[in-house]
Amino acid sequence: MKKQKFKICLLTALLVGLYSCNSNDDFVTNSTEAAAQFKVINVTNHDGRPFSTGKQSNTTGRYVANPGGGVMMQAFYWDVPAGGTWWNTVNSKITAWSNVGIGSIWLPPVSKAQNGPFSMGYDPTDYFDFGNYNQNGTVETRFGSRTELESLITKVHTENMQVYADMVLNHNSGGQLENNPFTGTQTYTNFTGVASGKFKRTSADFYKNSYGNNDEGAFGGFPDLAHVVPNVQDWLWKRTDGVGKYYKNTMKFDGWRFDYVKGFAPWVIKDWNANVGGFSVGELWDSNVNLLNDWANNANSSVFDFACYYKMNDAFDGNNLNILNDDMMWKRNPYKAVTFVANHDTDEIWKKELAYAYILTHEGYPTIFYKDYEEWLNKTKMNNLIWIHNQKATGNTSILFTDTDEYIARRNGYNGNPGLVVYINNSSTWQERWIQTNWTNAQIKDFTGNSTWLPTTQGDKWVKIQCPPNGYSIWSINM
Repeated sequence: MKKQKFKICLLTALLVGLYSCNSNDDFVTNSTEAAAQFKVINVTNHDGRPFSTGKQSNTTGRYVANPGGGVMMQAFYWDVPAGGTWWNTVNSKITAWSNVGIGSIWLPPVSKAQNGPFSMGYDPTDYFDFGNYNQNGTVETRFGSRTELESLITKVHTENMQVYADMVLNHNSGGQLENNPFTGTQTYTNFTGVASGKFKRTSADFYKNSYGNNDEGAFGGFPDLAHVVPNVQDWLWKRTDGVGKYYKNTMKFDGWRFDYVKGFAPWVIKDWNANVGGFSVGELWDSNVNLLNDWANNANSSVFDFACYYKMNDAFDGNNLNILNDDMMWKRNPYKAVTFVANHDTDEIWKKELAYAYILTHEGYPTIFYKDYEEWLNKTKMNNLIWIHNQKATGNTSILFTDTDEYIARRNGYNGNPGLVVYINNSSTWQERWIQTNWTNAQIKDFTGNSTWLPTTQGDKWVKIQCPPNGYSIWSINM
């Protein structure tokens, strides 16, 4: 009987061992198959440091620097309510934005424009009228008074956030008729009567003039500023009491969003930045990454990543996430790329939640559109993504897998922060996939809460994760 029991025990042990080996073989096979399906793409190669917009030094503010870098809020949309209430509306939201981790706001053009109380500011008349002169049919701008603007800027700085001014340097509007010796006609180029008495302009300051017939581009038939003219350079960025330095040193703006930079050469922004300083980003509306990157380097400025914007639109709404492998500005030059899902000019992406999950887990400087955050999307989910960006989206980027419906990427961590893995699923069913992390024998979790799994990575760093339909999950070490 003892010998028979021994044989049974031995047989049982062999079967258990065989089962154990088969299970391990299954895991290895699955891991190998997963690796073979997609060759990992190391998208960026740098030391992993986050995007920087400059140092926030107010240690009493609510917003503090974070491992993932900053998030910007575009604090307006086209045709915000007129009547001079907008500065106060934004002011009332600053503390809440700061509390959830938004580090900066971008304001619309702040100076008086031709259309007075109805203008969104993109037809500037007097760069020094912030709603304090009776000009163009109003004292206040569409957004409010100078006092209200200054109160808003002070509130932003109290919260240790930054505030960026939208600068329209290509064209002016609202001048008076004058005889133009360069065209032989009358043109609306007489700005000598601006109420502030500063930056007076005549036909000599606009194309066509003694310096040439045109520059890179004109807009809407408005008088086209000639930046080669010494008077224009002096008043825009050289003089201590000129536009740039007055906005920075007196109005206390921290940086600039430059409108329609296709209208003039990049040296204009380069000279502005060299003389004035502050964060800067240009609106070069083009999906060509080479143009975006060349402009950013030549202007010494960040640039909006329109390449990323259009690729996201094609990928998410066109149902082909393989497109996310294509070139984008954040891949080419992550420290000069400002990413976005929508803005006041263009709003084409339908699957916005997936797009925000993408830009808030990837490199570059992500921008949130006011309407998306305050009105159209789930604010709780947006706040969660902002938190994940700030706390987990660190290091350079590797794409682990893509197909038409699935996209998985890894942020590789920086300075002790473990980074993350983001899984985006554009299909109508739950998806699961084995992927390789940077973490050995570590329990991970989905910080969005969309998955309740708490898997542990294997010794070779592989782990299976899941993603909900038409959604995303974002994984990192559970700590």
